[in-house]
Amino acid sequence: MGSSRVYFADLRSTGKSVLDKLSRLVESAGMSSIDFKDKFVAIKIHFGEPGNLAYIRPPFAARIAQLVREKGGSPFLTDANTLYKGRRSNAVDHLRAASENGFNALSAGCDVIIADGLRGTDYREIPVGTKHCPTAKIGAAVADADVVVSMTHFKGHELTGFGGVVKNLGMGSGSIGGKLEMHSDSKPSIVREKCVSCGACWKNCAHDAVRPDGERIAVIDDELCVGCGQCIAMCRYEATVPTWNAVSVQEKIAEYALAVVKGKPCFHISFIMDVSPECDCWGYNDTAIVPDLGIAASFDPVALDRACLDLVSAAPALKESMLEGRGAPGADKFHILHPKVDAAAGLAYAEQIGLGTQEYELETIR
Repeated sequence: MGSSRVYFADLRSTGKSVLDKLSRLVESAGMSSIDFKDKFVAIKIHFGEPGNLAYIRPPFAARIAQLVREKGGSPFLTDANTLYKGRRSNAVDHLRAASENGFNALSAGCDVIIADGLRGTDYREIPVGTKHCPTAKIGAAVADADVVVSMTHFKGHELTGFGGVVKNLGMGSGSIGGKLEMHSDSKPSIVREKCVSCGACWKNCAHDAVRPDGERIAVIDDELCVGCGQCIAMCRYEATVPTWNAVSVQEKIAEYALAVVKGKPCFHISFIMDVSPECDCWGYNDTAIVPDLGIAASFDPVALDRACLDLVSAAPALKESMLEGRGAPGADKFHILHPKVDAAAGLAYAEQIGLGTQEYELETIR
């Protein structure tokens, strides 16, 4: 496989809006070469957990929906329900959360559809024949769409090192059962000496896997635990820690992403803005670790993730961020933040199974 072309636009704007620059970017990258006419177009996006403010701004989604409509397509914004307990674990709460964060028919100019239905059980099983997952349980609205356009907020992630296009497609499109399959190899444990018995972990476990023992110290039942990481996110005392098998999770995510793009036109856009150290799934976000860099687009999700990784690595760390004093230009920012995770391992596997290539040529759009 040769190199793929990745298109990049910074956020400088003189006389025209950044939205217009986004239009030029995706046009230059070839999005309009897709036959959208009379096609259902899933715009795969993350709506953000309420309380988190780092997610993609709704006007960007509205502009992409507008471009699809101008080409005769029928776009809709979509994401699948979460495995962990939160505001997006069923379609009713998920739609309300999306609306609160500005994603609705009025703001986006198209409808919002939760990909895997009311309870996360509406999916299609797509054969991929890969090492971990012979089939992938993909949310029906994504699986049934004729075209997929992904819009990804590029950021850090506590389980995979970073969250990019491959994770947005794979984990983000998996039904609740699919997310369980992807997470199941990575289960947390409790550091008893650090537990303060606050109860945040067991109160927020959707699977009743965390309970207090006789001393009100948290205990995790491995038989019930699905490895979703909610307890890790909720603990403020570093008492809940992951038992790392991140490579297996990354590989499964790549297999699910392969299922999403199988047999249909797909195009991908990454927003290297508000690059938070952790995922948009939590109801908070820390300050960005690097300056807002720009927007990138490609038909190749692996090349796009690699290009975004390289751009973040080349950038300086922001003062007063988690990387202050240890994120010089050229440093592997996400490895510093999440030292137990090899963020590149997932991309290497994605390349191996044919999802894309890490070799890319970067073309800058002014």
